[in-house]
Amino acid sequence: MGGNMRNISLSRRGLATLGLAAASGLWAATPAMAQYPQKPIRIFLPFAAGGIGDITFRLVTAKVTERTGMQFVIENRPGAGGITSAMAGKGSTPDGYALVQIGNSYAISASLFATLPYDLLKDFKAVSTLAQFDLLLATKASGEFGTLARLVEFDRANPQKLNFGAISAGSTQNIAAEMFKSLIGSKAAIVPFKSSPELIGAVQRGDIDVAFDYLAAFAPSVADKQLKLIASAGEKRSALTPDTPTVLESGWPGYVVTSWNGVAAPAGTPPEIISQLNREITLVLQLPEVKERFQQLGMEPAISTPEGMGERLQADIVRWRGIITKLGLQPG
Repeated sequence: MGGNMRNISLSRRGLATLGLAAASGLWAATPAMAQYPQKPIRIFLPFAAGGIGDITFRLVTAKVTERTGMQFVIENRPGAGGITSAMAGKGSTPDGYALVQIGNSYAISASLFATLPYDLLKDFKAVSTLAQFDLLLATKASGEFGTLARLVEFDRANPQKLNFGAISAGSTQNIAAEMFKSLIGSKAAIVPFKSSPELIGAVQRGDIDVAFDYLAAFAPSVADKQLKLIASAGEKRSALTPDTPTVLESGWPGYVVTSWNGVAAPAGTPPEIISQLNREITLVLQLPEVKERFQQLGMEPAISTPEGMGERLQADIVRWRGIITKLGLQPG
């Protein structure tokens, strides 16, 4: 009897000790968390080295390394509309050592392609958004289309005379051009280009009347007064382009195209690892030097919870599916 009472007493003391430890955070970390990370974390990107997306991820991961010592290895897997990169992420062990870039372009692909070798919502777990950037419309600075109203006026008076330009079919920029064409009832041709530099050259020469792209692509030519921004597709004017009116405020409701990128992990990655990564990314996105560099790149930081990014991705899939259906674009 006495022995049993001593055991009960010890158990109660043990439980009390555990409770204190949990309250102080000493017992909060699981064994996996206590050891994570023990090796570099790979991040698969669907674009080549040197581009804006690549620079963004290298900037953020470098700052996380400075803060925590966590090491990252960027693996560029361009091609196949992001499928190569996504499959590399999907096929990785869900242990926190493999991440993949996910963004609105993947939401478009989910609706634009009849079949994909992955399920965006089932095969990946959102970690955090990184940046967002509004689509912009630009024309030749010395041209006659100084405003959106003037552009629409000319288009209505001269059907089939305008040429719109955007990078490859299926891109956010290309579908945005299709959306704008439908919005104003235009019969303009939409000319696809392989890259943003090719598009910029065409609008500077006058081969293209309106280009659809992001500030990162337009900024040098705007600074040199070769191009003029006539409209933004954001919900409101961006602090990056305060003098550029939105399509909405110009009298055309419903035209909003804001791109974003973020980080995801293979489904099954421990939630405590997802939370740790999100926490570190959130702290880095608030650093003044990161905000300044993002601004130079034509982007704004986009802080989110994992749940917030997941909800944004799901909402984008629904939205773009409706847009693609309305435009009559056939799944590939």
